[in-house]
Amino acid sequence: MASYRTIVVGTDGSPSSFRAVTSAASLASVTGATLVLACAYAPMRERERNAAADALGELSYKVSGSTPADDALRAAREHAVAAGARQIELAAEEGDAVDVLVALADRLEADLLVIGNRGLNSLAGRLLGSVPSSVSQRAGCDVLIVHTTSGR
Repeated sequence: MASYRTIVVGTDGSPSSFRAVTSAASLASVTGATLVLACAYAPMRERERNAAADALGELSYKVSGSTPADDALRAAREHAVAAGARQIELAAEEGDAVDVLVALADRLEADLLVIGNRGLNSLAGRLLGSVPSSVSQRAGCDVLIVHTTSGR
């Protein structure tokens, strides 16, 4: 097995992404690597932000900016800790998921980028390209695609 020092794993807060986090955390635990939990987010448009503020009042911060990504990362951290990861960093970054994951792995000189397989077996994924497929083609490091869905 390769000696991994830095492992980046993508999460969007979904149960399937948490399965990828758990796999990456187990590997980080075994290798002593730093685990970077990464979540990409899109900025909220002003009209959406205003509608959320009207509907949610003082709770509107929960859907604005990076807050949803930060929430997903906190939940992912719990899964990573439970799987044995000891050195964990969080990265919520604005942008497209593929761009964020590939750029972050490059910037951190990661040895491994882990992502779930969600989207690989869907019709949209086959026609438009999936995040796992695009990441595996563009990453400058090893990529582990974890089987997180049934594929049905």
